[in-house]
Amino acid sequence: MIKSMTGFGRYEYVDNGIRFNVEIKSVNHRYLELNIKLPKKLNFFEPEIRNYIKKYASRGKIDMFITYEDMNGKTEEVGYNDELARQYISRFKEIGEKYAIKNDVTTTTLLRCQDVFIMEDKKLDEEQLWNGLRPAIDGAAEKFVETRITEGGNLREDLLSKLDSMNKMVEYIESRAPEIVAEYRKKIEDKVSELLENAQIDQSRIAAETVIFADKICVDEETVRLKSHISTMSDSLKNGGVVGRKLDFIAQEMNREANTILSKTTDLDITNHAIDLKTEIEKVREQIQNIE
Repeated sequence: MIKSMTGFGRYEYVDNGIRFNVEIKSVNHRYLELNIKLPKKLNFFEPEIRNYIKKYASRGKIDMFITYEDMNGKTEEVGYNDELARQYISRFKEIGEKYAIKNDVTTTTLLRCQDVFIMEDKKLDEEQLWNGLRPAIDGAAEKFVETRITEGGNLREDLLSKLDSMNKMVEYIESRAPEIVAEYRKKIEDKVSELLENAQIDQSRIAAETVIFADKICVDEETVRLKSHISTMSDSLKNGGVVGRKLDFIAQEMNREANTILSKTTDLDITNHAIDLKTEIEKVREQIQNIE
């Protein structure tokens, strides 16, 4: 199947009172560029997410947004700094001995001391979090891939239609080329007859001139290569897979052959068809930029 590089997917997953929301969207890009925005407390998952998402996409500029909510309301807990408490108690003892006063330090006293007891984020169970986050990523990624496949199918049909049209243009140029040579020979004969009137026409000289002209305007190689490129691109689209870069290269080669035809021809009809051909090739190249 053919996939577009444009896609979107969103999914929500709730497990043990923890809610994950994952949103993925992408546009075309030469390589895979993944930007992830997630809560600070989940930052340690970023390398794993980057590797994980590669099984769903190989090209495109992908933006991924992850939100996390603990609906249990237990996001913080009281932290205790044992070393700092020891230092406070030691200082209270020194002051009591130095000034000969009673050292009546209690737990309440320590509560009033800065940073001995602090509120801190509750320690997270990484395995539990990943077991909730992974299904959320899978759900969003699957929907994301579905939209890419749908748009890829539309691109495929449009491109196959354009290739069929291009093939007909090339076939016309092929059929028209011999007619140009025949018309040129007739033109020479008429001109010579007009100049020499009743004198005998040197057919060998006219044949030689015709051969030179035919060789100069010959586009057989270009049309054969164009038909081959069209066939290869059509087969690649039908076979599917990650073919975007390959198709882009083929389109460049098509454009080169069309330019050569334009530079060789002296016939207005072929010129018009070659221009139409180049226009179609440019349209194909634009469409290909969106294929993975």
